[in-house]
Order: sequence, then structure tokens, then C-alpha cells
Amino acid sequence: MSANDKTFTGSIPDIYDDHLVPLIFEVYADDLARRVMDGPADHVLETAAGSGVVTRALAPLLAENARYVVSDLNPPMLVRAQDRQPDNSRIHWQQADALALPFENDQFDVVACQFGAMFFPDKPKGYAEARRVMRPGGRFIFNVWDHIQSNEFADIVTRVACQLLPEDPPEFLARTPHGHYDTDQIRSDLSTAGFSNIDIETVTKTSTSPTASGPAVGYVQGTPLRNEIEKHGAEMLKAVTRAATDEIELLYGAGPVSAKIQGFVITAS
Repeated sequence: MSANDKTFTGSIPDIYDDHLVPLIFEVYADDLARRVMDGPADHVLETAAGSGVVTRALAPLLAENARYVVSDLNPPMLVRAQDRQPDNSRIHWQQADALALPFENDQFDVVACQFGAMFFPDKPKGYAEARRVMRPGGRFIFNVWDHIQSNEFADIVTRVACQLLPEDPPEFLARTPHGHYDTDQIRSDLSTAGFSNIDIETVTKTSTSPTASGPAVGYVQGTPLRNEIEKHGAEMLKAVTRAATDEIELLYGAGPVSAKIQGFVITAS
């Protein structure tokens, strides 16, 4: 993973939230929120919260006396999440590194993380931190994307970008968001972190956009893929966005467009 793979700055948080959240994240956020509520959830920690899609899904479901700590490594993403969230006295916002959580041991009934574990540079350490701050009997619930070939729009965008930049192929999506799909390795890393009860479920959904340009703009300009492309100039960013839009329109029509997305939901205790 490149150091820039974790850099969500500039206009990326807003484009991410406007385009990618409804495209691929909302449906999994609703699923994750439901799973959190399947057991005790009076004290909940969310790590790598991004622009707050899980927060918006989960907060209305929690009990009035619940405590919900929402954290992310990137302050711009946390600002975007806080701006989008209605006032809620149960929510506490905190910038935090999931690999070095600023909380005492045995604090939370649930630690939830939506599509963030792929960005952990040391995954067993990140999992061990989640376990450390969980109460005995607590649950760590998170999801990760399957390989990029099972996520059709992301695969198209990556292929088009690499065709336009063959000398320096921009492979952020395949490398990082879709680079942690080995479920045997996930299970092994969780065991190393001290978890003994591990359930991994494949969850397939549909990604839908009103236009062919939606997935192109979201993936190209609303993720750190942008950093890899934009170093070749602003015109190249526009060219990749146009080419990805054209390819999606060729394969799926001008819009609305729908394609397969697939990930894994992991519950560990």
C-alpha cells in the first residue's frame, strides 16, 4: 500500500460522499448497522468512519442512553461526516488512528468498521486494538471488499486508467480497497489478534447510478486514485474520467446503470 493510499484531502471527501456513498456504501452501511443492533450496543466505537454513512444509518437505531464514538484518521473526512449528521447528543467525534486507539481497555460493546481495514498498514495490530478496547463478550464487526473483478464499476475504471497510463498504471483500487480479499488471511490475522469466534459472510449487492458518469467521477476523482492520475496533469484526470464514462456507457447504457458489487462481512468476538 502506497503512503498516498490513505490521503483523503482536498475535494476528495466531498466527491466521495456525493458519488461513492450512494453508489456502493449506503447499502452496506444499512447492513452493518443492522448487525450492530443484533446484540448489546450501549457503547459503540466506529473506526475509519469516513464521511459518516454508517453513522447516519446506525445513530437513529441506538438507545437514548447509548454512547457512540465516531472516529477516523483523516480530519477532513470526519468534518464531512459531522457536517452531514443531525445533532445527536449520543455521538462523540474523535480523530483517531485505528492502530493506536486513544481509549482504555474494555470500553465498548461493539467496534464497527466499514471498508476501513483494507487501509490498515498492520492488520493484526488494528484488529488487536479493536479487541483491546472491547468489553468481554464484545463484537468486532467490519467489512472488506472482495477482489476487484467482483466489483464491476471499479474494475472498469481501473482497466481504463491503466490503458491511458501504461507506463505508470494507477492501481489504487485493485491494490488497496480491493486488495484484502483473502478470507483465510483475514481469519488468520484475527486469530493472531486474539479472536476465537470468527464468522465471514459473502454479501453481494447491486451498485446503481442515475448516469454512466456517476461511477467514473466517484472512483476517479473521489478516491486516492485521483492522486495517482493527477500527478500526470489535470487534463489526464479529465481524460480518464471521460474514458471511464464512455466505457461504462458502452457496456451498461447512458443511465440509470447498475452493476455487481461484492464484499465480506466479518464478525469476530
